[in-house]
Amino acid sequence: MVKGKSSLEACCGQPSWHISSRDVNAYVTQLGGHLGPVTFRLCGRDIQPFSVAPWAIERCEADLPAVLRVLRGDFFCLPFGGNQMSYRGERYPLHGETANARWRLVGMTGDSGRQTLHLRLSTRIRPGKVDKLITLINGQTMVFQKHIINGMRGRISYGHHAMLRFPKQEGSGIVSTSRITYGQVFSEPLERPENRGYSILEPGACFDRLDRVPMTTGRMADLSRYPARRGFEDLVLLAADATLPLAWSAVTFPRQRYAWFAIKNPRQLPQTILWISNGGRHYAPWNGRHVNVMGIEEVCSYFHLGLAESARRNPLSSRGIITSLELHSGRPHCVLYAFGVAQIPEGFDQIADIVAGAGRDSVLLRSKNGKSARVAVDSEFLRVLMSGRMEGHPAPCW
Repeated sequence: MVKGKSSLEACCGQPSWHISSRDVNAYVTQLGGHLGPVTFRLCGRDIQPFSVAPWAIERCEADLPAVLRVLRGDFFCLPFGGNQMSYRGERYPLHGETANARWRLVGMTGDSGRQTLHLRLSTRIRPGKVDKLITLINGQTMVFQKHIINGMRGRISYGHHAMLRFPKQEGSGIVSTSRITYGQVFSEPLERPENRGYSILEPGACFDRLDRVPMTTGRMADLSRYPARRGFEDLVLLAADATLPLAWSAVTFPRQRYAWFAIKNPRQLPQTILWISNGGRHYAPWNGRHVNVMGIEEVCSYFHLGLAESARRNPLSSRGIITSLELHSGRPHCVLYAFGVAQIPEGFDQIADIVAGAGRDSVLLRSKNGKSARVAVDSEFLRVLMSGRMEGHPAPCW
């Protein structure tokens, strides 16, 4: 039974469902299930951290993939990546059917200050069902997501594709993550001049800290400060420490006095991909105008290549880093992920750690210079997220 407001509304050029709480206002597109724009009400002001593609309301070429026509906010990829190679006879679109096909509404329910939007997609390339549940809770500047994969079997890659829009001032955002065990620039130039694209990070370079990443110029790039390196498009992968009970990615905006952060289980979403998009693509629809955007993408994948490359043995899996999951048709698999914003005190610099509160009804953001900010988070979600199981087993569903 559908409760609440369930009709589609036009938002940034796409029919979308609207979901809101006292603290969050969000839209989810019918096409591709992209979550955005998202507005947080934080201490009397509105914060919109996500990007929406500058061509969102333009007429695009007919052959442009739906995922690029819609491109905004955060969306779930199954399988994650370009998917230019087929896998056991399966040929997927860019970032999979979940990012391109039309979702249908199952229900919109709300009670006790909690609102949940429930969407479903019946997949065709590998028959099965994917349920998308997005929950907002009064008093919490958080967006909770759960994706349930049912009826599929075999290996799959997957991930969340969040894209943040940074203030235009160079270095206005400070990027950090939980402890990593490995960092690498994509092994080939992400863009090439002969294709009207430009990259500057050294292909295949390995690193263990964001502020010292090799460039093709022989100098080091500081990826922890953004926007930077205008005119280039780059991509790096960070492997999370799988022993952590909670992994996270975050951006502090000191001038704006807030931080955006995302939390995950590192055994379920083992990698973070940073897609650094600052005007390095000069072909349609990008045309050099997709600037000051960083994708902070929590995935189980071998870079952004796709299922074939992620499912077979690759340099990451050879290191013991999981890049795909074995699905079982009789067992659902749940992927949990949440993001939110926090008001930060004056002088709060780069986030050094995010930990669950003592009662696990909040998370505490700690800065490198000793300041802190606390954010209310649903205690049951945190409990289930942190107790997620290993590869091949369904995570308990929140």
